[in-house]
This record gives sequence, C-alpha cells and structure tokens, in this order.
Amino acid sequence: MKATVFIAYIFLLMYFVVGVAFIYLFVLVVRALRKYIKSEPVRKEKAESAKSLGEVIKRYRTQRKMTQEFVAESLGVTRQAVSKWESGASDPSTTNLMALAKLFGVTAEEILKEVK
Repeated sequence: MKATVFIAYIFLLMYFVVGVAFIYLFVLVVRALRKYIKSEPVRKEKAESAKSLGEVIKRYRTQRKMTQEFVAESLGVTRQAVSKWESGASDPSTTNLMALAKLFGVTAEEILKEVK
C-alpha cells in the first residue's frame, strides 16, 4: 500500500513538472513571437537600406512594369543576363549600366547611390 501511494505521488509530481515545463515553453514562444512582430519596422528599414546592385536594378524594373525580356531586348543582351544581374550572380558592364539607367529614366549615379 505504501509503495503504491509513493508511486502515485511520484507520477503526480512528474505530471506537475511536465505541465510547468510546457507552460514555461509556451510563455517563451509567446515572448519570442511578440518580439518578432514588434521588430517588423526595423526589419523593413534594414531590408530597404541594405541593397545590392541587383536588388536596385530589379526594383527599378518592377516599378516601371518592365519584364526581364523587355529590358534584355532593349539592351541587346539575353534575359538570362538580366536575371544574373538581378540575382547578384554577375554585375552589368559599365556600358550596360549606363543603358539601364537611360532605360529607367535615371542617371547611373542614382542607381549606384542606392547600393549599400
């Protein structure tokens, strides 16, 4: 009888500890999610300020509702070349950068100033 009561107390204590652990884990997850949600403006600002040349080119292209195909045909390069510029796999030559700037209606300096 004493052994079964002792085992029952052990199981009760074990369930209590597991329950407290789950509650603590839940509290930690909620805190992390709240912190993540509150940091959205900071993440957006950081994303806007840290631009590669490819990201800047893509932003100008999409703002002007141009396709990669259209940009490629206008510059006399392949669509894959434009894709590589935007993904950062390669950079456009100086001549192509000047042509991109003219196509987008900005100066090459404006494009390069946005690169961080």
